[in-house]
Amino acid sequence: MVSACLMGENCKYNGGNNCNEKVLRLAADNEMIPVCPEQMGGLPTPRVPSEIADGVVTAKDGRNVDREFRLGAAKCLKIALREQPDLIVLQSRSPSCGVKQRYDGTFTGKLIDAPGVTAELLMKNGFHCVDVEDLN
Repeated sequence: MVSACLMGENCKYNGGNNCNEKVLRLAADNEMIPVCPEQMGGLPTPRVPSEIADGVVTAKDGRNVDREFRLGAAKCLKIALREQPDLIVLQSRSPSCGVKQRYDGTFTGKLIDAPGVTAELLMKNGFHCVDVEDLN
């Protein structure tokens, strides 16, 4: 399973992608299940960037988008439970997909050691998740 933006899908908050050569090479020899939790939770692309502060996902314009992020995470978990992927590769620092770090909720570029909502839910349910930057 993989963050869809890493496969070149234009689903990033700014309408772009994070296409990654390592992921594309991995996809050449493996079945990949692309997911975008934010789109799956009902958010549009492009969308206002969001960060997590005090456990709540909030858009930079002040809107609470926690429900959409958590709905998308739940849908990703449902897919993972059904498909049982050996590995889940996620976009680093994302409020959804960051495995090791994410932005701190102040929209100042400061990182904290904490996962995004989707990565956290997947890991709590026993799935092996890695940040794309740690992919060998």
